[in-house]
Amino acid sequence: QEIRNWVFDNYQRMAPRVYDPNLPVRIADIDEKSLAKFGQWPWSRATVAKVVDRLHELGAAVIAFDVLFSEPDRTAPKAVAASLPDDPNFQQAKAEMNTLPDPDAMLATAMRQVPTALGFALLDYDPKRPEARPKPVGGFSALGDSPLDFAPQMSHVVAALPELQAVAAGNGAVNALPDLDGVIRRVPLIIAYKPENAGTAPDALLPALGLEAIRIAFQGRSFTIRSSHASAETFASAVANGIGAIRIEGIPEGGPSVIIKTDRGGELLLHDTGHRPERFVSVADLFDPNFPRGKVEGQIVLVGTTVEGLKDIQTSPIEPRISGVEIHAETIEQILETALTGATPLVRPYWSDAAEIAFLVVFGMVVIGFAYRAGAVISVSIAVLALLVAFGGSWWLFKNHGWLVDPLYPAGTALVLVMVASTVTYIRTEREKAHIRGAFSMYLSPEMVERVAKHPELLKLGGENREVTVMFTDIRGFTKLSEGLDPTALTHVINAFLTPMSNLIKQHNGTIDKYIGDCIMAFWNAPVDVPHHPREAVRTAVEMRRTLKRLNEQFAAEAQASGKVPVKIRAGVGLNTGIGCVGNMGSEQRLAYSVLGDTVNTASRLESLSPAYFVDLVLSEQTAADCADFALLELDQVKVKGKAIPIRLFTCLGFEAYAARPDYKALREHHDRMLAAYRGQDWAAAEEALRECLEVAPERLRPFYGLYEKRIAEFRADPPGADWDGVYVAKSKTG
Repeated sequence: QEIRNWVFDNYQRMAPRVYDPNLPVRIADIDEKSLAKFGQWPWSRATVAKVVDRLHELGAAVIAFDVLFSEPDRTAPKAVAASLPDDPNFQQAKAEMNTLPDPDAMLATAMRQVPTALGFALLDYDPKRPEARPKPVGGFSALGDSPLDFAPQMSHVVAALPELQAVAAGNGAVNALPDLDGVIRRVPLIIAYKPENAGTAPDALLPALGLEAIRIAFQGRSFTIRSSHASAETFASAVANGIGAIRIEGIPEGGPSVIIKTDRGGELLLHDTGHRPERFVSVADLFDPNFPRGKVEGQIVLVGTTVEGLKDIQTSPIEPRISGVEIHAETIEQILETALTGATPLVRPYWSDAAEIAFLVVFGMVVIGFAYRAGAVISVSIAVLALLVAFGGSWWLFKNHGWLVDPLYPAGTALVLVMVASTVTYIRTEREKAHIRGAFSMYLSPEMVERVAKHPELLKLGGENREVTVMFTDIRGFTKLSEGLDPTALTHVINAFLTPMSNLIKQHNGTIDKYIGDCIMAFWNAPVDVPHHPREAVRTAVEMRRTLKRLNEQFAAEAQASGKVPVKIRAGVGLNTGIGCVGNMGSEQRLAYSVLGDTVNTASRLESLSPAYFVDLVLSEQTAADCADFALLELDQVKVKGKAIPIRLFTCLGFEAYAARPDYKALREHHDRMLAAYRGQDWAAAEEALRECLEVAPERLRPFYGLYEKRIAEFRADPPGADWDGVYVAKSKTG
């Protein structure tokens, strides 16, 4: 375990989490400057109330105290009066002091103005003081096994005063449980509170301060804990038991979905950034009249201390000395990054131990089987390679997926087993892979070659009929563009266009068939299966649109720097889904892995039609069928040249998020009504719906609606006849 921790700590040192200053988390620091201004700690609750009032005035969204208010204020006037001698000389002073405001009540009044989370500490020893249980605000529900069986358990609690809890928006544990070496690598998000006299079962689950602060910030009501044997953990439950994730429930509509992946004990693995001064604002500075409101407004503000003498200094994987409140801040940041930006969390799933052992057993059996069949030959090079694969794979999973997978089990197995594996088997395997690479490198991308080399059973030689999605993308007006550029500039423009577009195709599992001048032909779902390949193709096309915009901005910047006229590229994309003949095409001298058929021809025609409809993307009905949740608009029903059956054409404005926008929903409603009226020859209704479309349509669609405006005017003047089916007949391949 110590070696494993050393490996994982070094992963974080090599690639720490990048701190995002835009995350709404700040620390109001009780630092030396604050102690100089307000006096030694602990401060009077009246002073703390002033801090709360000031944070409320600055617009803090939530205040979370990494400070315990477990005892009445020792500076309260009544407490001071009670400590005075029972002497007639002090009676008047006592009476006057008993009429003064109570600081705890002042703090409670301040807390009513702003959502506040109070801290409490759970302990595994008796603190020798009366215990007041934290008042739970957000409840827990469980899916699968009981989380009480897996969460850390504590038998004692030090909680805030009941009068403060009564007005607080929540309560959270400030516990951070270090490993045996004193390093905090995990932050418990839930802790089971089991009083010593509670019997065998834990009494309650209580949330961590960071988790509670996020619940309050998003106005959540409760938490759901997903453990082994829940529906989403079926596979993992077969090999291990534990907690898999925690979800905040009851967040109002429009808020984010907050799901936190944890280890089997319900702990969040700390993805450390190290100490970041940008997180902190001094409590003393808050009271500066010129303090910038933007540093606090809308933030989750943690109130804690970095003063050495107040004993809240911890050790993290990166920092040998870091304040405990900053660890709480990092916890909140990690959860918010995942919920708000989709960042990959750092996890060691509860089934990882069993998975590593299973991998060791399976890997060992496979190696022994091959060694037995081919003969055992010691090979140091294979042992070193196995080590590199184990550690490299573990690093890759950490860097790209946030998984902490132990490289020591597979590495140790590799050292023992691979070194006795057969050199002949190794040579034979490499020879087979080299043959596959050599046979297909002339017509497959390097990425696809590697995939086929690893899984040769996926590739079927010769032709086969299978469903594919075919793409054609072409630069509009390329002839005119090429006439205005010298060969060097033209080559730069073409390469600058083809390179990112090709990369997008490969990133979305597409296969590039060929380059035809400035045109790219590509297809999906061959030579290997690509689930939902129409969606992948449409996603590629929409991202091409965004990439082309950035590319034109780059050309404009280059032209401005050189004093030349900027080049602006416009491109069209056609997508069609259907059956195609895929396989080896060509001659004995030259082969090409390609696709043929009517599906390909139609895709080419759709790309050619894009200028006629003033859009940059045209997709067929078959392609659109797999993208119903995207922001689609039907363009027309067309009989393209050479085809007897009409084709429904669509374009895509964006993905699921765009489709959820109110302006798109309004546009879609008006658009569909316009097409229905147009095809029903209700020209007045069609014109009215078209005007409504223009009111909400993005600027780039106005030429398209101008096309329909012209058609409606022509048909109004010269009706098409009662037998007209609304199908437009293209007079040429381009419309």
